[in-house]
Amino acid sequence: MNKQDKIYIAGHRGMVGSAILRALEAQGFNNFLLRTSSELDLRNQQAVADFFAIEKPDYVFLAAAKVGGIIANSTYKADFIYENLMIQSNVIHQSYLNGVKKLLFLGSSCIYPKLAPQPLKEDYLLTGLLEPTNEPYAIAKIAGIKMCDSYRDQYGCNFISVMPTNLYGPNDNYDLKTSHVLPAMLRKFIVAKSKGNTSVTIWGTGSPLREFLHADDLAQACLFLMENYNESGLVNIGIGTDVSILDLALLIKKIVGFEGEVLTDSSKPDGTPRKLMDVSKLNGLGWKARISLEKGIQKVFEEIKNNDWE
Repeated sequence: MNKQDKIYIAGHRGMVGSAILRALEAQGFNNFLLRTSSELDLRNQQAVADFFAIEKPDYVFLAAAKVGGIIANSTYKADFIYENLMIQSNVIHQSYLNGVKKLLFLGSSCIYPKLAPQPLKEDYLLTGLLEPTNEPYAIAKIAGIKMCDSYRDQYGCNFISVMPTNLYGPNDNYDLKTSHVLPAMLRKFIVAKSKGNTSVTIWGTGSPLREFLHADDLAQACLFLMENYNESGLVNIGIGTDVSILDLALLIKKIVGFEGEVLTDSSKPDGTPRKLMDVSKLNGLGWKARISLEKGIQKVFEEIKNNDWE
């Protein structure tokens, strides 16, 4: 990418898109195409076609998606599969029609089978059944990967796919009904401390293992791959280590300074037992994550500790 190239970041106000925008700005890029969802509905085929025909972006980061945690994924299954299929289909197809030089599609680690061997290698895709709670979302993301590969095969498009692990960072979602586990926990512990509560209850047994990557690390990986990776298939992006949900809760408790108990509610679902990404492919290309979990959570806590959650 050259500094004068037109760069379209789909989803620039979300956690991932905003991190990519910050990373590009830090490197001196400034020719951005940015549209909010109210300015450009990516589900609308004609609107996306008109946007691409007029603006003609050189590079596309496809970070726009409908995302959520276990509750949202279980409740709004039709919304998750429809909206994500529409968003990515419209952007990928118009990128082909309008001669985009390169597109980077962002998926999710939930694309892998529920009981796949750990850590998750890229070639485990489509080798088993998906986790039922987020199957519609996962199927949409798998379709996005295959769409990028198909346009590469048929039309020679340089479209690449990356699969980040669980993310956290600035501009995260803290709505307890739709957020992911780490931001939801942060909010719970901050509120519990401010109210003087004696305990915080977390969902499930606390035993599932999860990996967490700061959004700023993800952005750096995306820029690295946009410059250095031009192959079919997908690349995992993660930190390479995981932590139990209970240990995560205890770490957040320490960072927040909450002095009460951490309780578990085993009547609530645990989700996938373990979800650790194999990042040997990415590391082999020359990139490694830099922000430790404790340092990353501390950074986020300082940004949100004074939020009014009431």
